[in-house]
Amino acid sequence: MEIKKDLKYTKTHEWVKTENEKMRIGVTDYAQEKMTDIVYVELPEVGKELKKGDELCVLESVKSVSEVYSPVSGKIVEVNKTLEDSPDRINNSPYNDGWIAVIEIKDGLEIKEFLNAEEYEKHIESEKA
Repeated sequence: MEIKKDLKYTKTHEWVKTENEKMRIGVTDYAQEKMTDIVYVELPEVGKELKKGDELCVLESVKSVSEVYSPVSGKIVEVNKTLEDSPDRINNSPYNDGWIAVIEIKDGLEIKEFLNAEEYEKHIESEKA
């Protein structure tokens, strides 16, 4: 299981990468491992406004259906359309080719609530206990 040091994380297993006033979002390596083979991704619409905690998208795997939550409030400005034909990119490359969406951040203060790599690793361990 890979946890990248240069990313931030949520307790609901999303990763975020801040890019100026925007944030790239995906699910963590840990999350995709738990879901197993992802076979379908229901992407959000570009232009959709979300509040922190709203459903960003739905991932369907051979094992389950899982919601991905927006880690910040803002507007979706880009989605990874390649996931429509190749949802397995999330399994194969969750931090690179498997990103889900880019959100234009509405409230920069929400960023302070993210976990760093070490905190996220401890969070995973506490879930396993």
